Amino acid sequence: MKKLKARIIIRYTIVATLVLLFSSLIVAEVFDTTVRHRAEWEFRTDSLLSIKSTIKPKRGDILACDGSVLATNITYYTVRLDFRSEQFKAEDYAASIDVMSDSLAKYFGQGKEYWVDHLLEPLSKPRYKRTRSFALIKNITYNDYLKIRTFPYLNNKYKNVCGIKLEEEVRRSNPYGKMALRSVGTLTEDSTKERHGYCGLEKDLDSLLYGKAGVSRIVPVNKNTINWVDTPAINGYTIKTTIDIKMQDIVENELEKVLADCQADWGVAILMEVETGDIKAISNLELNLAQTKYIEGMNRAVRGFEPSSVVKPISMLFALENGWAPNLNRVIETGTSYQYGKGADPIKDQNGPPSMPIWEIIERSSNIGITKLIMPHIKSPYQLKEFLDKIGFLEPMDLHISGTRTPNFPFEADGGLINVSRMLFGYTSEIPPIYTLSFYNAIANDGKYVRPRFVSNIIDNNGNDSVIPVSYIREQIGSKKNVKILQQMLERVVWGDFGTARKFLRNDLVKIAGKTGTCRTIIEPARDEKTGVLLDCDMYGRPLPKDGKRYTKERRRLTFCGYFPADKPKYSCIVMMHYPKRNLSPASTCGVVLREVALKMYSRGMLDNESNYKSSQSNKTTPTLYATGNSSRYTLVKNGLGISNFKKMSVSSVATGVPNVIGMGVREAVVTLERAGYKVEFDGSGYVREQLPSAGTSASKGERIKLTLSTI
Repeated sequence: MKKLKARIIIRYTIVATLVLLFSSLIVAEVFDTTVRHRAEWEFRTDSLLSIKSTIKPKRGDILACDGSVLATNITYYTVRLDFRSEQFKAEDYAASIDVMSDSLAKYFGQGKEYWVDHLLEPLSKPRYKRTRSFALIKNITYNDYLKIRTFPYLNNKYKNVCGIKLEEEVRRSNPYGKMALRSVGTLTEDSTKERHGYCGLEKDLDSLLYGKAGVSRIVPVNKNTINWVDTPAINGYTIKTTIDIKMQDIVENELEKVLADCQADWGVAILMEVETGDIKAISNLELNLAQTKYIEGMNRAVRGFEPSSVVKPISMLFALENGWAPNLNRVIETGTSYQYGKGADPIKDQNGPPSMPIWEIIERSSNIGITKLIMPHIKSPYQLKEFLDKIGFLEPMDLHISGTRTPNFPFEADGGLINVSRMLFGYTSEIPPIYTLSFYNAIANDGKYVRPRFVSNIIDNNGNDSVIPVSYIREQIGSKKNVKILQQMLERVVWGDFGTARKFLRNDLVKIAGKTGTCRTIIEPARDEKTGVLLDCDMYGRPLPKDGKRYTKERRRLTFCGYFPADKPKYSCIVMMHYPKRNLSPASTCGVVLREVALKMYSRGMLDNESNYKSSQSNKTTPTLYATGNSSRYTLVKNGLGISNFKKMSVSSVATGVPNVIGMGVREAVVTLERAGYKVEFDGSGYVREQLPSAGTSASKGERIKLTLSTI
């Protein structure tokens, strides 16, 4: 008994000794930590608690004029499974794969077999090698995630028995795709992995859109730590633009259609509201490198180009305001070639007449005429600069579009007055299309030079709306008399007998005024992406001119700038295209884009008009139905459109000779004449306005009848 008791005492002694030794070690460690190395641990604690984290703000939205979202933040989610989580039960997971796959296939597609293989993949490895972050599905919305949590095995809302985790990623999204994307802008990551504006509004207004980052730090609370917000993040402002989604869609579609038809390298179009200067649509399209389709490209609307003849109205106003053209009927000798400046290339007019009155210079787009009108009065290049400064043409626009250039007129460069003589008709200078358009907009606005506006409102996080008001670069660009003269000259470009756009822009519904422009281009060689060395080809791999000249007549840049309706202007528009391979007239390319935009807007009632004949009856307007040889067609049109009253162009019949087709459409006129045994040729578009030989003339069968067509 004593031996047993002794053994027990020995055991207790050993255990007690071990406990005391272990306790002593703990006490020693506590002493070492809290006393001996206290300063070191306090330093580590302070270092941990002093770490501050950045709280990223929510980037502001960019809106269209009607509140439609052009750019916003969308959160996407990735659902992940932890296959080494304590809550993960491999047996339950394996038993649920069949029904899970069925649910996933029904909701997300891709077929049940795909989901079975996808879900079985992690189980092919031993537990200790399985991933802790298996991506069940990526790039889903939060509603999709809530739907997933109703699927078998994933539907436990109270205990995370399946080791499910949710990751989120915020992305910048453009709900309307590439619409006006270069002007709205895009984002890029900087060196700190933060996303900031790369171009357009996103870049120019980045500080407003980004907001202000907040600061958080770790703080101890009781026995735990929490993330404490020192400075909350301030979300970015919402920017409301002047873009009209419907007008933007019209402009983009019409520009792309004509670009594809004439096979141009790139094109730009801008639509502006005359009274306010609001940019309602802006499109920059260019041929992709594979030359297969047109994509949203460089924002050439705000970059400088030699403007071509669309600058002549500025030159004409220069002459009018200085009193150099008191008599618009004064005749100037022109011809096809004029030598100005010793050693300089002669100034040329293609198919120019021997002479013309001053009021025909814009209509005929005469380089020689505008030069001879102005240059005899110029003693210094700075006379033109002073005029441009006076009307505000050289001032920054403050469009809030990054990369916007101001017009460049090299008055101090070598060349002096010779350079000025070329500036008058669109060379030796660089003007962004938006600046050219702003001047034409001033003409349409009776001389009021309104500043183009791309941003109309800035809305803060509290809903406070700051309106950016309509402002004026100048109250008037010139006297009302001279502005009226310019309006008449621009109308004659389309409606005059010698107008350069008369064949393509005339129509009965929307009267257009404007100016054509054709410019030889400077071919820019491409650069090697790696070395930066200039290549002997352009960006599309096409060879440069063999003669070494950078200017080329083959690759032209075409422009049309104008406004509509001409009698009561509501919108101004500029269209520019580079190197069309066919259809080389600025009126038949750029002008057609403007015309089709105007007609589409008219058809949708966007020009303060009724878009159908029925509603127009309340305004007592009477439509005109054109001539036809079949009177029953009048009844069909009348009944189809619900027209109560209409006027018709009658066709007086002739007993013998050539039939009368005046007023008929081209198709019916051709059929009528060919049935009578005559051959037909016609010029223009619209309805027959003239026929030679005239109606009733005795003409042999098979003789050719010439028809002149017009829409007025």
